[in-house]
Amino acid sequence: MGLRLLKVNEALREVLSQEIAALKDPRIGFVTVTGVEVSADLRHAKVFVSVLGNAKARERTLAGLRAAHGHLQQRIGADVRTKRTPQLLFLYDESIDRGQRIETLLKRYEGELGPETDDEVEDMADEVATGEAGGSAIGETVDETPDAVGDEATDAAGDDPGPS
Repeated sequence: MGLRLLKVNEALREVLSQEIAALKDPRIGFVTVTGVEVSADLRHAKVFVSVLGNAKARERTLAGLRAAHGHLQQRIGADVRTKRTPQLLFLYDESIDRGQRIETLLKRYEGELGPETDDEVEDMADEVATGEAGGSAIGETVDETPDAVGDEATDAAGDDPGPS
């Protein structure tokens, strides 16, 4: 995606965020515009939104946004200078839900594994830094390459003329 499209995406996201917050439709709840993807020809734009609430609130909000798309497109046309004003398609951004699901799973298994305290994390960092953790200390390099590999690398570099 080119720099121009990235700028258009961000400009549309800003305008839509402001305009959606100003809408007075009772169906539209707390909405965050998480991203916009404009097609290369600027004819279509996918608007990704996050909605606070349950699935029913999400559907009501998306219906309200779809009903307001004409007004929103008009505001984009007035505020963003592009050749065309894109058709808006509102989509629910599921990445927030996935992130919450992962966080819930991590918290569930944290009880089984035991939480790490800040002191334990600092102790582990100190062990790694001093080399007590069983590995090399930070900043040390360990050369574990066999000599044969080094000879092959020399041969490949052309330093060894090889058999005559």
